[in-house]
Amino acid sequence: MRICRFDDNRLGIVQGDTLRDVTAALAHLPPLAWPVPPGDHFFKRADRAINFGTEVKTIHDYGVFLKSPSSLIGPSKPVVADWPDRRIDHEIELALVIGKPGFRIAEAEAMAHVAGYTIGLDMTIRGTEDRSFRKSLDTFSVLGPWLVTADELPDPSALDFEITVDGETRQKANTRDLILGCAELIAYASRAYTLHPGDVIMTGTPEGVGPVAPGQVMRAWMQGIGTMEVAVTGSR
Repeated sequence: MRICRFDDNRLGIVQGDTLRDVTAALAHLPPLAWPVPPGDHFFKRADRAINFGTEVKTIHDYGVFLKSPSSLIGPSKPVVADWPDRRIDHEIELALVIGKPGFRIAEAEAMAHVAGYTIGLDMTIRGTEDRSFRKSLDTFSVLGPWLVTADELPDPSALDFEITVDGETRQKANTRDLILGCAELIAYASRAYTLHPGDVIMTGTPEGVGPVAPGQVMRAWMQGIGTMEVAVTGSR
């Protein structure tokens, strides 16, 4: 199943080239009352933004870090690159969405906590600040084009993926090259953080990270998920 949002947050199911409006199904979610429980209500019923990137060292040296929820957009909105004195780079990654909560999840049980997968663009502004700052600017976490449920993509360990900028290939690799696979990442992240439904883990990016500028278009493709095009703009 491929789940998406469209037209001012209507809920859709993508079947081939057909988009089916299933917004009415949201009426069957139980009402929320204060105090609202942690996690995403939709994904909880279907059963924090954590991600990592590699620089010179690896996740074993740096650990995971958090991204601000305000950085999250879908592909219909542009990435805002309005820091003209700083380089802003693209990083394409497989992103997994948690569907079942857990803390200190065993690696052998980790994949049972996944609701589905999507393409992630982990945009990064270069500088000396902590990664949580440089990767959390508004519009710097792009997820799309939809969520592919785990039953449709049972093995995320060998997916080809590619990103082009204005038609030029920048990154092209396979998820088999990840330093830590999905199950290892879930176990690693949940060692420190309780994972809740709707939390997103971005899995890391290959070589080829490069700069983007206003006016360019990024095209991200991942096997088993699909393709999305994301524009870059210089103003909000």
